[in-house]
Amino acid sequence: GALAARWDAAGHRVTLGVRHPDSDDVKDVLAEQPGVRVASVADATLDADVIVVSTPTAAVVEVAKEIRASAEAVIVDATNAIGKAPDPYPNGAEALRAITKSAHVVKCFNTTGFENMRHPRYGDTGLDMFVAGASSTAKATARPLALDLGFAECYDLGGDDKIALLEGLALVWINLAIFQKQGRDIAFKVIRRPR
Repeated sequence: GALAARWDAAGHRVTLGVRHPDSDDVKDVLAEQPGVRVASVADATLDADVIVVSTPTAAVVEVAKEIRASAEAVIVDATNAIGKAPDPYPNGAEALRAITKSAHVVKCFNTTGFENMRHPRYGDTGLDMFVAGASSTAKATARPLALDLGFAECYDLGGDDKIALLEGLALVWINLAIFQKQGRDIAFKVIRRPR
C-alpha cells in the first residue's frame, strides 16, 4: 500500500493486483490515493510495464502463476525469504523468474519497513535503497522508482548472486527494528567520509 500510494502521488499509473478487492487494506489505499486502480493479479499484470511483487513469501509461487505480463515486463521482487523460502526456490526472485519466464527480474524494496517506504526522509536526510539482479534493464527501471519514492540513492549491489545479500540486509533491519525492539523508525544510509 505504501508503495502504491507514493508512486501514484509521483504520477505513475498504479494498479493493485489483489485477490480480495474488498479487504480493509485495499480500501485504505484507495481512500488515501483514489487514483490507484484495483484488479485481479492477471488483469493488473496483463499490460504492465513494471510489476512489483510485495506479498508474504508463502504466496509468491501462487501469485507468480497468476502474472500475465509479457517476457519483457520488469518484475521487481520486494519479498523476503526469511525463515521460509518459496518452495522449491531459494527466494522470490528465482520463483518469479522460473514461473513467469521474465528476462527482467530484480530484487528491490525489501530492506526496510513500510513506514520508510512512505516517508524515506529523516529530516534533511534521504534514506537509501538497494537493488540486485542480473537484468540491467530491471535495475535501470527500479532505481528511478526508488528515487520517485523519495529515497536519496538506490545502490546496485550486483547480480543474482547478491539477492541473498539483500535479504540478509532485510534481516538486519528486522532484527534491529522488531526483535531488538529499537522500533520501525530506523533505516539504512550509506555515508561517505569527507575528503
